Amino acid sequence: MSEASQDLAALLERNGVRATSRRLEVLEELAQERDDVTAQQLWGRLRERESRAGLATVYRTLALLSEKGVVDVLSHHGGEQCYRLCGDEHHHHLLCERCHRVVEIQECGLDDWVAAAAKKHGFVATEHRVEIVGLCADCRSLNSPG
Repeated sequence: MSEASQDLAALLERNGVRATSRRLEVLEELAQERDDVTAQQLWGRLRERESRAGLATVYRTLALLSEKGVVDVLSHHGGEQCYRLCGDEHHHHLLCERCHRVVEIQECGLDDWVAAAAKKHGFVATEHRVEIVGLCADCRSLNSPG
């Protein structure tokens, strides 16, 4: 097993997920993605590598990894869920609506606002996630005259 595979297996174990060969295969393929990917896209890539993982296995694996906090789920891709292997620390995402580029934003100044908004409506906030959708600089430059 490669060092990268061992790191991913350790990540699964730290999050209470048994590191089966299929889960590792899905996670290893996801780790190759710079931005995010849908379950269908990920399955297609696995098939190109002659994987025997079925589409249902990919969906179940991604759902489990999301539930356990191993991967993030983003919703900017035409209503279809997208998956991304992110860092462990609290972060938010910038998402390009055209090319689907994803940038993790580590800075978060929202804690006081989230707590106040939740309290105002009788809630206690336990977590928050922010997805900022727009156009990245590369996609904006494609629209620029000149």
